[in-house]
Amino acid sequence: MKIALTYNLKKKDESKPVDYFSEFDSEETINAIATALNIKGHSVDLIEAEYSNLFSYFRKNKVDMVFNIAEGKSGKFRESEIPALLDYLNIPYTGSTTLSLALALNKAITKKILLAENIPTPHYQVFENGDEELDSSLEFPLIVKPNLEGSAKGINASNVVRDKEGLFEKIREIRSGYNQEVLVEEFIEGKELTVGILENAKTTILPILEIDFSTCAKSGEYFYSWRMKEFQGDSELGLTPTFHCPARLDKETERRVKEVALKTHHAVGCLDISRTDIRLSKDNIPYVLEINPLPGLDPKESNFPIMAYATGMKYEDLIEAILMSASKRKEQIE
Repeated sequence: MKIALTYNLKKKDESKPVDYFSEFDSEETINAIATALNIKGHSVDLIEAEYSNLFSYFRKNKVDMVFNIAEGKSGKFRESEIPALLDYLNIPYTGSTTLSLALALNKAITKKILLAENIPTPHYQVFENGDEELDSSLEFPLIVKPNLEGSAKGINASNVVRDKEGLFEKIREIRSGYNQEVLVEEFIEGKELTVGILENAKTTILPILEIDFSTCAKSGEYFYSWRMKEFQGDSELGLTPTFHCPARLDKETERRVKEVALKTHHAVGCLDISRTDIRLSKDNIPYVLEINPLPGLDPKESNFPIMAYATGMKYEDLIEAILMSASKRKEQIE
């Protein structure tokens, strides 16, 4: 099969904020996916997701499928940019549709869908201007997030606030730094879990991954902040979480967590692959924080491959499974 691998490359640019390129992929990840596809017998062209590159490439080359990991350049719907272009050109691609990608990037809209589907998610409020009155039903501690970012951009330990003064100070900081509305939600004390869904002939819920931050006391970070994601494994910074896969859960809790993740996958309309981030409260309620239809595929550090490995899959098997799921959808349409 002839495959075009579309991506945004992570770069260093001191003129940009430190987390500007965090959602993009490293050369190591891009090359690992290409190698995995080669191992499975496919030919692969690497195409950086610049519009001029894409139009020029697809005018000259016919491909069977696009393996898309591109995050897009900017804007509220950036993860939908490349899929929208491919839809226009009638070229099949892996992963979710433009609609699902746009919905999932907007945390507040995703939460509205979750609530409509009776899926637990923390109580929240959106601050568009930054001077709205705080909803009196919200209980501290609260966590403050940019509403339209991924990879924990704009989030660190200080985003968990315990009074109104700290809350509005953090809201102003995020509005100034990211020029977008701010999501404020109740901070759920409990276990950090993530659940991968993989579609390949059948829908598979991968073993639940538990991320234990008790080994990160030196860093002062105790949940997935930007620093935790960007420098994970750095012992000098104290960013060394412990992973348990499968998670340390009883069978009934495991069943409920998986059920919630699968319902979230379907509610947002994800295809082929998704990863749902969940906080399991101290009273064992699985609260969905967000869903990522375009999860990281770094073979060494990304959560999704870790969950796939726990089933006995090799990295090339995971990449092939994503490709085959998209290929089967293409055949059904034809």
